[in-house]
Amino acid sequence: MSYPYVRPRRMRRDEFSRRLMRETVLTANDLIYPVFVHELRGRAAVASMPGIERLSIDELLRVAEQASELRVPALALFPVTAPDAKSLTAEDAWRDDGLCQRAVRALKQRFPELGVITDVALDPYTTHGQDGLIDDSGYVMNDETVEALVKQALSHAVAGADVVAPSDMMDGRIGRIREALELDGHIHTRIMAYSAKYASSFYGPFRDAVGSAGALGKGNKYTYQMDPANSDEAMREIALDLDEGADMIMVKPGMPYLDIVRRAKDEFGAPTFVYQVSGEYAMLRAAIQNGWLDERGCVLEALTSIKRAGADGILTYFALDAARWLREAK
Repeated sequence: MSYPYVRPRRMRRDEFSRRLMRETVLTANDLIYPVFVHELRGRAAVASMPGIERLSIDELLRVAEQASELRVPALALFPVTAPDAKSLTAEDAWRDDGLCQRAVRALKQRFPELGVITDVALDPYTTHGQDGLIDDSGYVMNDETVEALVKQALSHAVAGADVVAPSDMMDGRIGRIREALELDGHIHTRIMAYSAKYASSFYGPFRDAVGSAGALGKGNKYTYQMDPANSDEAMREIALDLDEGADMIMVKPGMPYLDIVRRAKDEFGAPTFVYQVSGEYAMLRAAIQNGWLDERGCVLEALTSIKRAGADGILTYFALDAARWLREAK
């Protein structure tokens, strides 16, 4: 059969039939809210991310209350380390009374049902802004870094983190972290592996937010984060992380890499997460503020496209707004 007997527009004519055949439905259950936590009192705006603020632990709890009320399942914590707490060896990353560890404890005490995800990486804690420990030439050492990441992940699990999320892209770190968690009795702590984290130019505002941009300077992360030109390599990285014990995998950034998301979901079928990163947020927010884009329509469209590509969940700075809009639309 063909036109005029087949008219696809018939099903698009009315809202009820559009709703009945909608293939992808975005809900608050799909959203994770990344938050920046600092040692200072109150809130501090992130200039390159309008609408996003660094939060004290007290303010973090207020935001967590909003997230809980909106049924957002989890927060992802990113600490803003004070300059005097940074070092070449990043020991502050696994201190029992470190900023991240205190934030986790406060959240789990006040909101035990809210998921807490912690970033496992050393860049907020190093004076050079790299995600690992460096040798005399400035090269990021793999195995020495992994040992530090194991300590960091364990400290987060002890504090009560539900999910540890290694974002460093060191070889073998998932297996070592999984082994350490098991041996220490943290059998329920989940690992969200940043398995396909690309050396992207879209991370700039995030580095401003956590204070690593100045330390990194003109440096780059090409020797451990992935080449944006590669797809097969991402599948290999994902396979390795799943084999080593990852419970979830992540593709980062989001919209520029939706082909990777689709391929990962098709090939592995594992819980797949996507980070709509700071640069994606900043671009949309800037265009919205200038009146060039409709806020609600474009944000929800962008998030729906990520879910349609195969994501089970999305880390997005729009999480609270999106959850509110979706509730209002019911």
